[in-house]
Amino acid sequence: MKYSINAAGREVVTEINGESATPFQGVGKYTPRGTRHAPSISSCSNYPADGNKLVKNLREALENAGLKDGMTISTHHHFRNGDYLANYLFDVAHEMGVKGLRWFPSASFPCHEHLIQYLEDGTIERIEGSMNGPLGRFVSEGGMKGMGVLRSHGGRYQSIQDGEVKIDIAVIGAPTADFFGNSNGLLGDSACGLLGFALGDSQYAEKVIIATDNLVQFPCIPWQIQGNHVDYVVEVEKLGEPSKIISGTTQITKSPDRLLLAELTARFCDAAGIIRDGFSFQSGAGGTSLAVGEYFRKIMIEKGIHARFARGGSNKYLVAMLEEGLVDYILDGQTFDLEGVRSMVENPNHVWSSPFTSYNYHGKGNFAGLVDVVILGATEVDLDFNANVVTHSDGYLLHGIGGWQNCLFSKTVILPIPLFRDRVPVVKEKVTTLCGPGELIDVIVTERGIAINPLRTDLLERTKHSNLPIKSIEELKAEADRICGLPDPPALEERVVAAIKWVDGTVMDVVRKVNTS
Repeated sequence: MKYSINAAGREVVTEINGESATPFQGVGKYTPRGTRHAPSISSCSNYPADGNKLVKNLREALENAGLKDGMTISTHHHFRNGDYLANYLFDVAHEMGVKGLRWFPSASFPCHEHLIQYLEDGTIERIEGSMNGPLGRFVSEGGMKGMGVLRSHGGRYQSIQDGEVKIDIAVIGAPTADFFGNSNGLLGDSACGLLGFALGDSQYAEKVIIATDNLVQFPCIPWQIQGNHVDYVVEVEKLGEPSKIISGTTQITKSPDRLLLAELTARFCDAAGIIRDGFSFQSGAGGTSLAVGEYFRKIMIEKGIHARFARGGSNKYLVAMLEEGLVDYILDGQTFDLEGVRSMVENPNHVWSSPFTSYNYHGKGNFAGLVDVVILGATEVDLDFNANVVTHSDGYLLHGIGGWQNCLFSKTVILPIPLFRDRVPVVKEKVTTLCGPGELIDVIVTERGIAINPLRTDLLERTKHSNLPIKSIEELKAEADRICGLPDPPALEERVVAAIKWVDGTVMDVVRKVNTS
């Protein structure tokens, strides 16, 4: 294995699974070369004249698509922890005796623990996508043969577009579809909202299979995936478990500490002049992020102002702000509850988007830089404001990157995080795994104080006369160490089990095998 020290000072691999890799060169320093990848030209003469692309089952679709050893198979994660399709897909591949597959999901969830058996028997050679929960633990302990690769949502689209990852077969679960392949995620028992994370797969994969449990007459309206990109359509009994498709933390936290984080975040934004008429914001679906949104709502009502748009995953709280006139538009990347699905169906101002529009760094701009403030989380931050979102302080890989890296290009990036978790400091001298450079992270909000990146002299100036508990990052670390003590460093081996890509496709850091002896 060959290594190089990248621009962030991290020792990274220069080869991943036999292919050369470029070390991180700095924010905005890497310029791509070449043209966009494209699949082979298809001819209408090779498809049914009546447009009916239905085949009897997934195995037949995979056989017709030419599934063989070593191929790259992609899936999407809009079904979240209720997904049945990815597990079923690899059950079929195993039955076919196929080996050495690269699974390229937009994300994985604990429900995909089922696939560990196929990593063990060689059906799947490696995963290039988030490895959450049991899959992350399995990979961290060295169970996967190949090296994993973690990319942001935008980085995943970039890799497909640039031809860094060439998808042989995309298997797209569609809650509603017609026999031609037009599809959406808005209707049916498995409704998940939008299918934006599968858009690039449908456009760039060599073969595209739509699997649906709600087949409707042509035309499927509206279509989020165009049937003109689709090779085969399969009707399955069930795509997922509806109660777990609409999953994740979709309730405002009741934790006093987390509510304090949310309140301090909103007060900071108000004091810094960020919450103003026509501003824009993005926050996640976690309990703390939802609480921040509610505090924003109260401030907006008090001041009689509205936001031009909100970015990110939709939920009942964001939908309520849209319907109350507090937000003009929701630019939705992912739908987290049934109110989000309903709103997307009914309200033309609830707009579906994709990683191409929102996050792709190799395009002619994207939406991330238009957002005034983004609220994100992290597992660790350090004295240089660098942040980690994929591993914990014990070195275990238990989370994906999602859109986190892409959101760092917003005008103000705030991380509301506890000062420590389970008596382990979150503010460290150096993060275990570097996922985002500190120059892009502006504010750290903890229950014991707020640290502003010294690079943001404007924010320091605007808040210096506020009654907010402004402290230096060094003061926060010292307080965490005083309370918790200094934890032992993680026990890691030399073997690299996964690489962390930056938004431009360069290697930012690596994840090493956890020593379990």
